[in-house]
Amino acid sequence: MTSNAASDAPSVEVLADRPAVLRVDGPPPADPAAWAAAHRGELRAAVAEHGAVLVRGLGLADAPTVGRVGQELLEEVMVEREGFATRHLRADGVYSSSEWPPDQPMCMHHELSYRREVPGTLLFACLTPPASGGVTGVADSQTVLEALDPALVARFQQTGWRLDRNYTDTVGIGRAESFGAGDRGAVDAYCHRWGIETEWLPGGDLRTRQRSAAVLRHPVNGRLGWFNQIAFLNEWTLDPVIREYLTFEFGPDGLPFNSRYGDGGTIDEATVLAINAVYEKHTLREPWQAGDLMVVDNLRMAHSREPYEGEREVVVVLGDPVRVPDPA
Repeated sequence: MTSNAASDAPSVEVLADRPAVLRVDGPPPADPAAWAAAHRGELRAAVAEHGAVLVRGLGLADAPTVGRVGQELLEEVMVEREGFATRHLRADGVYSSSEWPPDQPMCMHHELSYRREVPGTLLFACLTPPASGGVTGVADSQTVLEALDPALVARFQQTGWRLDRNYTDTVGIGRAESFGAGDRGAVDAYCHRWGIETEWLPGGDLRTRQRSAAVLRHPVNGRLGWFNQIAFLNEWTLDPVIREYLTFEFGPDGLPFNSRYGDGGTIDEATVLAINAVYEKHTLREPWQAGDLMVVDNLRMAHSREPYEGEREVVVVLGDPVRVPDPA
């Protein structure tokens, strides 16, 4: 545990297998945004040190309050583009969690890591905790990189990774939600700007490809980390029944999303399982409580969402955009 005896700065508790926890002393503050403004420096410093910090006792109760906290803690709040699953806008700059079956895990990933401009910081706020499960786990990208098979890392460093997506009217996220506009001209302009290859299919469906580096050097601390969504956005992470149905219905190249080696090579199931096994070994967990806030350095820490039962409302704010280097 670390503390600052010379001031009223809140202490940060660090325990094995758990993210760092900062506890707000006393009853929840009357205005969480004012608390965030007063403690912004200490909280941002703690995130820089630990990668992610769970703030407990802040008493967040609604999305507009979370939005005001985001305005105080972040340099800039971002609008989501190119998301892989539907979100709903709950308040200005505040999104619902991605729609994903509650009985299926969302594997470790760095938010929007396939984009050229990514959120540097994420805010997760728990308005309603689930009856069980539903933890948002985090894992340090440098630790994960060092634990992966060097041969696996070397191939991805050489080729990068590629994300293939299909936009249809029947499955997956729509073009307008992903790109902010649905007409062909606007989509082509967006994709050209951000280095995304487009292929318009008969009937108006769209197929895109975008290549990214699999390893990122953190622009502030210089650490190399495993920064991507290779394992999560891969066919082998889909529920087998869903994968078989989608493959039968749309063909092997028609899945809503799939990751590949940067040269187009297929990633086999064993590679996906190996990556996820390393993530699992290094996951930090703390069950949600109502009113919690988690601040995450998205460049340093991957995050996941575990299966859950009951109602669960966790909202997110994306912020502090960072332009990542184009793949070599």
